[in-house]
Amino acid sequence: MPTPKSPKPIRGVFAALATPRRSESNEIDTAAFFDYQDAIMRAEVDGLVLFGATGEFVHFDISDRMQAVSLMTKRSRVPVLVNISHSTLDGALALAESTMNSDIAGLLVMPPYFYRYSDEQILAFFEQFARAIDGRTSLFLYNLPLFTNPISYRVIEALLGSGAYAGIKDSSGDRELLRQLHALHARNPFVWLAGNECLYVKARQAGAEGTISGVAGAVPELIVAIDRAVAAGAPEQTARLNGLLMEFLDWLNRFPATVAIKQTAVARGWKLNHSAFPFDTGTARDVEAFRRWLNEWLPRVLAECERIGAARVQ
Repeated sequence: MPTPKSPKPIRGVFAALATPRRSESNEIDTAAFFDYQDAIMRAEVDGLVLFGATGEFVHFDISDRMQAVSLMTKRSRVPVLVNISHSTLDGALALAESTMNSDIAGLLVMPPYFYRYSDEQILAFFEQFARAIDGRTSLFLYNLPLFTNPISYRVIEALLGSGAYAGIKDSSGDRELLRQLHALHARNPFVWLAGNECLYVKARQAGAEGTISGVAGAVPELIVAIDRAVAAGAPEQTARLNGLLMEFLDWLNRFPATVAIKQTAVARGWKLNHSAFPFDTGTARDVEAFRRWLNEWLPRVLAECERIGAARVQ
């Protein structure tokens, strides 16, 4: 099986975009998506990810997703990775075939979701998917055990060792898996992308090429600043910026999935003021408290990132 080769480098900060939708509809708001894409790219991210968990891909029709991918990749100035995960092999392959008509840098692939599968079944799924794609684009394992089947280290080692997959986005937050990936990466290089911001600095210091970050879909400046500080070997700056990130993650983890990310985007003037569910009284109260906290935290963070960026240019 040919080893996938990416025409564009996959490293640094890839912002996982949320997906704007029209009012009282599940249709994608294309104009809002364009404005949002432009704002994220102005923060000097290294790439974008469409329709991952932050993009809430399960909420949108496949045809709408594919049309958005086609339009967004045409106007992107940075590499774009697309999640084509599906509950079935045939569905994932159909999404992949459609997506590969666009100028993408690679595909993210979860195990089939909802039902539980064994390691052997998950390995067979990934192997059959890779055989069908046949090296036509780079493939990346997407490990998100919070929402679907976990990809065990045994399966990861087999797939990355075979050359069928170019790398992995690990969103598990598992410190033992981080240690295992570090050792595997040292003896068998692959593209290692941290997907859980709690461990991003540790993963980056251990050799990860970058991150796919949902937080970068709301505060890209902060994730870019952390990435640059790690790359520059600036431990004090890294620790200070990472402390600001941890403050945000503390709030993020109080809500379901993308609530805090989209509320932050709204505070920045981006049209993402919609939720997959109606807020109960308690959640609405917590969201209002988050907004008040954000009104103090966000200007402070953006000012710090601007100061660091200006110093780096000098």
